[in-house]
Amino acid sequence: MNIFDISKKKAIVTGGSRGLGFSMAEALLEAGCSVVIIGSSDKVYEAQKTFKERGLDCFAVKANLIEREENYRAFNEALNFLGGDLDILCTAAGIQRRHSAEDFPINEWDDVISINLNSVWILNQEAGKIMLKKGSGKIINVASMLSFFGGQTVAAYAAAKGGVAQITKALTNDWASRGVCVNAIAPGYMETDMNVALLNNTERFNQISNRIPMNRWGKGSDMKGITIFLASSASDYISGAIIPVDGGYLVK
Repeated sequence: MNIFDISKKKAIVTGGSRGLGFSMAEALLEAGCSVVIIGSSDKVYEAQKTFKERGLDCFAVKANLIEREENYRAFNEALNFLGGDLDILCTAAGIQRRHSAEDFPINEWDDVISINLNSVWILNQEAGKIMLKKGSGKIINVASMLSFFGGQTVAAYAAAKGGVAQITKALTNDWASRGVCVNAIAPGYMETDMNVALLNNTERFNQISNRIPMNRWGKGSDMKGITIFLASSASDYISGAIIPVDGGYLVK
């Protein structure tokens, strides 16, 4: 038996139209899963078209996950595409807002918490209801380096990603004995749209780069292997883990 085989599994990936979420969805699709990608703009349909042109079994749902009710609608619509079943959930949707702590606008705080934390909780809970009934399932949340430390000018993001790590641990305590594994990937510094401000700041870019033992920033493709691992039976005795994918950044 191939313990990494996830062919014919059914998955939902939020943020699947761009960045790390796109790569995570691509990994699952290439491994033979049926995948519903959820995105906030029409790019989700463009991503779906790209995948389907390659013969991959992809569906798309457009939703604004900042809005609480949109999470429930998107989840149910995705579940319908998958025939009412779900094996894998990946919560990769997220936004970033940067302000000094004393100037952080409360409305932007609310938006970051809504999509980066509240949405994760809602979708984990809804997925859990499906998975617990059949006694199996894999939930893969996307945490961050800011699940471990505070960062600069990103208080809301740090708070949300700290919360994602804690949700992952709390759900493990409730669900691991019932067949549902909940883990989180903590990406390091990645070359994505979300990090454009850092990539364009020469001083910060050099500070960060000098701390990465692999001497490079991460790419979306670096998320593929860990996604397959956590989605497959190869990780059946792993739950509640926050796994850095950071080129060694945390150990230096």
